[in-house]
Amino acid sequence: MTQVYEFRVDGRLPAHARDAFCDMDVEEVPPGLLLRGAVVDEAHLHGIISTFRVLGLSIVSVHPVRR
Repeated sequence: MTQVYEFRVDGRLPAHARDAFCDMDVEEVPPGLLLRGAVVDEAHLHGIISTFRVLGLSIVSVHPVRR
């Protein structure tokens, strides 16, 4: 079942890296970013988290959004 998640990270996304999160809403909020989007399963969630790490972004929080 698809669940919407909110990710808060420290840092900025270079313009070319935004494509990695094309299905997510990206909002710049000092001092970092807030991303919201659908996560289809646990593997997808871990893939998103891995992408943050590869881009050098520190994860502040990750949680599902209540509908």
